[in-house]
Amino acid sequence: MRGCSVLGRVWCGCGQTPGIHAAAKGFGTEARHHQQPQGSSKQSGPLRDQPFPGLLQPENLSRPLVTLNKPQGLPVTGKPGELTLLSVLPELSRSLGLGEQELQVVRASGKETSGLVLLSSCPQTASRLQKFFSHSRRTQRPIATYCAVTNGIPATTEGKIQAALKLEHIDGVNLAVPVKPPSRKDILEGVKRTLSHFRVMATGSGCALVQLQPLTVFPSQLQVHMVLQLCPVLGDHTYSARVGTVLGQRFLLPAESTKPRKQVLDEALLRHLHLTPSQAAQLPLHLHLHRLHLPVARPTAAPIEFLAPLPSYFSRTLQCLGLHQP
Repeated sequence: MRGCSVLGRVWCGCGQTPGIHAAAKGFGTEARHHQQPQGSSKQSGPLRDQPFPGLLQPENLSRPLVTLNKPQGLPVTGKPGELTLLSVLPELSRSLGLGEQELQVVRASGKETSGLVLLSSCPQTASRLQKFFSHSRRTQRPIATYCAVTNGIPATTEGKIQAALKLEHIDGVNLAVPVKPPSRKDILEGVKRTLSHFRVMATGSGCALVQLQPLTVFPSQLQVHMVLQLCPVLGDHTYSARVGTVLGQRFLLPAESTKPRKQVLDEALLRHLHLTPSQAAQLPLHLHLHRLHLPVARPTAAPIEFLAPLPSYFSRTLQCLGLHQP
C-alpha cells in the first residue's frame, strides 16, 4: 500500500458483536471498539459521556464502519500522486474484502495530528453520522477526545477555552489568528467563535498531559487554544512562537506579526526528553485523537467508543516526563 500499511476493524452495527477484523497491517497500533458496561458510572461535568436521544438507532448503523489509527504527518487529502489517506482507501477496501463498496471518510484528524479515523462503506450511514456530529456541535456535547502534551501547565485543572478565530494568510501560509471582540461584520467575513473543554490529567517536568474536547470545528483550533493558555502543544512548530518568555513569565505575542518557527524548548525540558535542540526541532506534534464517542438512541443502551492507542513517540514522551497515560 505505497509503503504505508493499515490496521483497523470493520464494525457491523451498533450494539452488535464486532464483525470482520481487518487482516491488513496497520498505520500504527490498532484502533479499538469499546462499549461501556450498562450501569457503569461516569464522571459528571462537561467531559462526561452523554446520550444523544433521537438521532441514532442500531438499525441505522448496520453497514460496516472501519476504524484506523492514523500516523502524525499523513494528510487526509492532497495533490494527485501524493500519499494521503484518500489515496490508500481503494486498496484498503480490497484488503477488507468490501468489493465494489467504496470507503469514505466520516471523521479524521488533520495532517499534523495522529489518531482515530472513522470510515464507512455505506453512504447512508456516513450521512447519518455527519448529521449526528452536526447535532452534537449545535448542542455543545463533545464526541471527540484528544490527548495532548503541553509545554507548560494550565493555570486551572479544567475549564473552557473560548476564542473567536479567523484564517489569515501570513508568509504564504493560512494561519488561525484570534479576533477579539468579533463584530457582526467579522462573523460574516469568516470569523468563527470556537470552544473547547480541557482537563489536566497529569503534570510533571513543567509539562502537562491534557485531555481536550473541541465543541466547534476550526483549523488548528486546539493548538491555538492551548497557546492562548500559554501552554503550546509539544511539537507545535507553527503556533508556539506566539508565546514569549521574560524572566520566567510567559505572555502572548501579537499573532499577526509572529511568524511560525521551530519550537524552542528550555534546557531542563530537553534533558528530561533526552533530546538535543536539533532533535527537538523535529519533534512531532503531540496531539492525538484518542477517542470517538457514538451514543445510541436508547438511554439505557451502552455508549459506543472507538479508541486509538497513543503513538510510540507520544508514550515515550510521557515516560520521560513522568506522566501517566490515560
